Amino acid sequence: MAVDNITLNFTNEFVGEVISPRGKVLIGEQDYGMAPYHLLFGALGSCFYSTFLSIANKKRLTFDSASIEISGVKRTGEMPTLESVLIHMTIKNPSNEVGLTRSAELGTKFCSIHETISKVASMKLEVVFIK
Repeated sequence: MAVDNITLNFTNEFVGEVISPRGKVLIGEQDYGMAPYHLLFGALGSCFYSTFLSIANKKRLTFDSASIEISGVKRTGEMPTLESVLIHMTIKNPSNEVGLTRSAELGTKFCSIHETISKVASMKLEVVFIK
């Protein structure tokens, strides 16, 4: 599968934008500017959710909404790569908690960005439900 191209434009400081075929995101030291790890965690969350949703739909599982909070801890030292990442998912009004939990677990397994990050960081998934 081919990956889209993006363009990044910067001033002579850390102020810029990411431009994709579908829109743009402000980055850096400006109002509404995203930091690098915000972008990484956003990519992880959107990849994970898209994969989860595909699996849940194939299983005909339903829910009203979901929210995902991603947090991480960086190693200290010369190369501060990610040490650990937590994906905390809240699902509102689930049709089947066991099925949706399994779909989320499979979502981590089949999300390519999750798999890439898991090569350097320990990954944890938490799924909670609100009825």
